[in-house]
Amino acid sequence: MVVIKQLLSAAEVKEYRALLHVAPWNDGITTAMGMAASVKKNGQADAGDNQVQQLANRLLARLGHTPALLSAALPHRIFPPCFNCYGEGETYGLHVDAAIMRMPNNEILRSDLSMTTFLSEPDEYQGGELVIETEFGQQRVKLSAGDAVLYSSGSLHKVTPVTRGQRFAAITWIQSLIPDSQMRNTLHQLDQSIQNLLTNPAVAREQLDQLHHVYHNLIRQHSQV
Repeated sequence: MVVIKQLLSAAEVKEYRALLHVAPWNDGITTAMGMAASVKKNGQADAGDNQVQQLANRLLARLGHTPALLSAALPHRIFPPCFNCYGEGETYGLHVDAAIMRMPNNEILRSDLSMTTFLSEPDEYQGGELVIETEFGQQRVKLSAGDAVLYSSGSLHKVTPVTRGQRFAAITWIQSLIPDSQMRNTLHQLDQSIQNLLTNPAVAREQLDQLHHVYHNLIRQHSQV
C-alpha cells in the first residue's frame, strides 16, 4: 500500500469539486459487477458526460506524470478515473475488484492495482473510511483531499458507511508492466534507493550506473507488454 501525498493541489481539488457539483450523477450500482453489486450503495458521476470525461482525462494525465506513481505501479494501462460520492447512509461493503475490465476504448485491462484519490477533507464527513485487508492486517485509510492511496486490486476492501456529510473521491485501476507483486515491490524499493542515492554527493556515478543497469534489466526480464 503506497500513499501519494498531494497528487492534486488544494486549488485543483476545489476546481474538481465545483465541476462535479454540476455534473450528472447515476446510481453507482450500475457499474458494479458480480457480487459487488449487492453491497454497493453510492453515486457515480456520469462517465458519458463531456465535462466528467474532461476531468477524468486531466487526472489521467496527472497520473502519467507523477513519479511516485510510476515508480510504485510501473503502469502499462490505466483505466480512466471514475468519480464517486457517498452521502449519509451510503457505503460499499467488502468486495474485490474485477480482475479483467473493459476500458471505454474497448481495450482489456487486468487490474493489478487500485487507486483512490480523496476529494473531500476528513473533517467534511464522518465514516467513509477505505478499509483494506492486507497481509499485515486491516488497514484503515482516510486521507486529506488531494492525497491518493495505491493498493492491490486483489485485496478485499470496503468503504464504511458515511454517517455525516459527503465523501467525494476518484477511483481508477492499473495494469502494471510487472504482474508479479513481489517483483514489483522489489523494483519499487530499488528505485527509491536509487533516487535517495542520487542526492548523496559521496556516491560515485559508476555506482549509480550499476544500480540502474540492474534495475532496468530486471524490468526487461519480468515485464509483460
